Amino acid sequence: MAKKQFLKVSYGGYYQEPVPPETADLTHVEKGSRAGELLRRYWQPVCLSEEVTELPKRERMFGEDLVVFRTTENKVAIVHRHCPHRGTSLEFGLCEKDGIRCCYHGWLIAPDGTILETPGDPPGSTLKDRLMHGAYPAMEYKGLIFGYFGPPEEMPEFPVYDSYDYPGDMMRPYSLQYPCNWLQVHENVMDPAHAVFLHTRITYSHFADAWGELPEMDFVETPTGMIYVTSRRWNENVWVRSNDIILPNQAQVGHIWEDGQQDLKEFSRVGITRWTTPVDNENCKVIGWRHFHPEVNSRGIGNPDLCGAEKVDFVGQDGYRTYEERQRVPGDFDAQVSQRPIARHALEHLTYCDKGVVMLRRLLMREIKKLEAQEPLSKSGVLSQGMIPTYCHDTVVEVPSKPQWDDDELVRRIGSDLTKIIVEGDYHATDDRLDQVRTRIQNYVKSVNAEAAE
Repeated sequence: MAKKQFLKVSYGGYYQEPVPPETADLTHVEKGSRAGELLRRYWQPVCLSEEVTELPKRERMFGEDLVVFRTTENKVAIVHRHCPHRGTSLEFGLCEKDGIRCCYHGWLIAPDGTILETPGDPPGSTLKDRLMHGAYPAMEYKGLIFGYFGPPEEMPEFPVYDSYDYPGDMMRPYSLQYPCNWLQVHENVMDPAHAVFLHTRITYSHFADAWGELPEMDFVETPTGMIYVTSRRWNENVWVRSNDIILPNQAQVGHIWEDGQQDLKEFSRVGITRWTTPVDNENCKVIGWRHFHPEVNSRGIGNPDLCGAEKVDFVGQDGYRTYEERQRVPGDFDAQVSQRPIARHALEHLTYCDKGVVMLRRLLMREIKKLEAQEPLSKSGVLSQGMIPTYCHDTVVEVPSKPQWDDDELVRRIGSDLTKIIVEGDYHATDDRLDQVRTRIQNYVKSVNAEAAE
């Protein structure tokens, strides 16, 4: 790793050392790269279902040029973009019952890459029997098209998490292009301090004033990856929030417009499920679902009609505003993309607030080393109602401050104790896991308030 740079001279721009190289182990995603090989071992969303109609769609993943298409029998497929005959792009191909036909000379290619027809060849030609076209397994799930880009013999089952089937939820797919490396977008989910400044204090309250209160912060490993834990006092309430990283590049985010006071709640569930998928080393895509169930939209601010391809219903997530507006009211997109096409870790001067970012990078390197050592990758062994439990939440409990107690210590204690309830315990594998967590939180709050009354 490059030596950390510390400039100590006023007006010393001239003395700044050259920009160091990127941390390629974590940022590069082309085939054969360390992080790229890890990410390829998981199902990855490629585009929205609505984007793939009767016409093929050109895409790019892991630095590879691809085409996503549907057969006329509605089977989704992902193949390399350029026809193996003369290289014409299959985005101009014709979708048929058994595959996609190249516009140039009529070669017909099946979803698995089998060459079905080479109509320009003489009768009896065996060329098609001696050749396969590059293709990847594809599937469609809840408005997203997923692909598996790793070795086919190692293809895992598609994991189903509890947030994919939540009562009263409407999952609205969305996607956004980011012209920068995947990691600097992904690790933002483990940076709760940015919400205090970027989203609240620097310009105005993008979500709610409570976000501007610097919270107590902790970072905890879970069976699926890690969470941050932020705990803050807001009037008579304590608001505990956790975002969820599901290794390697999936994340869950809580209620965007939570204000810590409108409603008391225990273990209110996910507001966003998203992947940061690599397009290539200097481009990525945020793609996933906005959740619209009553717990995360009680104030009626969320708008599912504003979610879709290249759009989402909250500010600062894309580059489509005017440059001047983005300078005056910067958002996540501006803060992340402007770190350079690939952020240079050797130039960072990390603080206490960055513990989650450091932890995430370490977990990713741990998984990379496991893969290279041919050891099993980490995954949750817990199932509740046949689904994998997740840990993202907003919890708002009424615990007034008490003169006899150090309130900062009380808030830290509540955050730590609630996190143990939410992450630990055999009850997470029971079918009533959700009810058990909520009941245990309620009983805990009663005990804290009773203790304070003594």
